[in-house]
Amino acid sequence: MRIVIVDDHPVVRSGLAQAISGEPDMEVAGVAASTEEGEAVIKATRPDLAVVDLRMPGGGGLALIRRCRKEVPGCRYIILTSYASYQEISTALAERVEGYILKDALPEELITAIRLVAGGRRYFDPQAMDYYLNHNGQAPLSKLTGREMEILHCLAAGLNNREIAQTLYISENTVKKHISNLLAKLELEDRTQAALFAVSHGLGKNSASGLN
Repeated sequence: MRIVIVDDHPVVRSGLAQAISGEPDMEVAGVAASTEEGEAVIKATRPDLAVVDLRMPGGGGLALIRRCRKEVPGCRYIILTSYASYQEISTALAERVEGYILKDALPEELITAIRLVAGGRRYFDPQAMDYYLNHNGQAPLSKLTGREMEILHCLAAGLNNREIAQTLYISENTVKKHISNLLAKLELEDRTQAALFAVSHGLGKNSASGLN
């Protein structure tokens, strides 16, 4: 697995490179200290994955990711940051970034995140997601109706609209309306965010099995 590191702090770059190089199935394909330099390195090396700082000169990590997606479609991205503001996490989710991890994470957590993301999954730091999902200081699930909670259970279980309709004995159009309503209430962008929200609140993948 070939990995590029993009961070404007030399100590962070060095620490990341050391942690990654210690893994037998990983290699550092390149390093960069700015958005512009990172973009050039990613396009030149075409890595499997890039660990990118959120805030740095040249527009930041999300701007870099947007510019590289089309030219290097096989690369997956993990945002590495000291920050966990609602807006930044929300923007990262909207950009469909594959990973988001805080800089105070242990090296073992970073390596785990890299393996999960490289394997096709997403990894968002639990602390960051907890902040994001509870940013308004309210109990988010209390906003939902009973039917919307059932829909959320189904989303956590990975069911599509047709499967949800069959499970709950309602029409697909009704499912779509409920999903639209619960996304608005929870201030989420799409069903992927809703599924992440559900799992983070204990509505596991097998939750739908107990629905009537």
